[in-house]
Amino acid sequence: QVQLVESGGGSVQAGGSLRLSCAASGRTFSNYAMGWFRQAPGKEREKVAAITRSGRNTYYADSVKGRFTISRKDAKNTVYLQMNSLKPEDTAVYYCAAGQGYVIYASTEAYDYWGQGTQVTVSS
Repeated sequence: QVQLVESGGGSVQAGGSLRLSCAASGRTFSNYAMGWFRQAPGKEREKVAAITRSGRNTYYADSVKGRFTISRKDAKNTVYLQMNSLKPEDTAVYYCAAGQGYVIYASTEAYDYWGQGTQVTVSS
C-alpha cells in the first residue's frame, strides 16, 4: 500500500501561482511513476501531468504546457506540481496518484493509489 497526502491548494487570483505537494508513505516511493490529476464539478477526472520513476520523462496535458511543472524528490518521498499563470479554468480538486510501470501516458485506470485531493480555486 502507498498512502498519498496532497497539500498546497487554496484560492488565488488569475495569473497567480501555487505549488502542490504530495507526500507518500508506505512502499518505496521511487518504485512508482507519479501523476497529478484534476476534477472540476460536472467533469471527468483528467490527467494534468505525470513523471516517471527516474524523473527523466514527464507528460503534460496541452492545457497546462508551459505553465505547470511536475517534479519529484525521492529523498523526501514527495512529488510537486508548480502551477504558474493560473486561469479560472484550472479550478478543480487536484489529486496525486501513484502507478507501477511506464504509466505517464496512461489513463486514470493505470494508477493504483490515490490521495484525497486538494482544492484549487482561481478567481478572475
